[in-house]
Amino acid sequence: MKKKYFAEFIGTLALVVLGCGTAMLVGCNAAAGSGYLLTALAFGLTIVGMAYCVGNISGCHINPAVSLGVLMTGGMKAAEFVGYVVSQCLGALAGSGLLALIFKLGKVTDMTGGFGSNGLAGVSGSPIAGLLVEIVLTFFFVLVILGVTSKKAGHGSFGGLIIGWTLVLVHILGIGLTGTSVNPARSFGPAVVAALTGNAAPLGSLWVFIAGPFLGAALAALVWNFLSND
Repeated sequence: MKKKYFAEFIGTLALVVLGCGTAMLVGCNAAAGSGYLLTALAFGLTIVGMAYCVGNISGCHINPAVSLGVLMTGGMKAAEFVGYVVSQCLGALAGSGLLALIFKLGKVTDMTGGFGSNGLAGVSGSPIAGLLVEIVLTFFFVLVILGVTSKKAGHGSFGGLIIGWTLVLVHILGIGLTGTSVNPARSFGPAVVAALTGNAAPLGSLWVFIAGPFLGAALAALVWNFLSND
């Protein structure tokens, strides 16, 4: 069990370092184009790599919303769910701390101004619009994961690729709106570390990027339970 938690810690750390780190370096301005797409690819390709690295150990959730979906579809127990979420949040904090160290020591400019943390600028500061975006994006993302990883799917070794490219897809839509969370840990770590280091961090809107993904994942689990019930 401890190996599963450590795998989730490492996987989430990698997601934050490689995904948020890319966003910090190249920016996420939709008008600029390349930085927008590079950030989407960084998050998706990290998921692909981690899926084939720790997938056989922990399932490579590296996302509390995914773990909630797995819990609600009978894939894990409540105590294990709590352990996964704690490990994921600690991994996100550690990853953000590592980015802070690298960018501060190297005097590298953070193009996002907040360690890749999420915000509501793309939806004119509306928490309701941001919440809706995160619910919808997470719903589709988690629904794909539940379908791909089900025993009936038969996708074999292609599962990690499908999930990773789905994350790229939801980022392509979501970056310009909320920065794309679909992952409470990924939002929590950068926002907290940004606040602690004196950078801009939307802590007041952090609840959107925690509640939205959890609600979207819960809805996806309910729909999947209905679709897969013979």
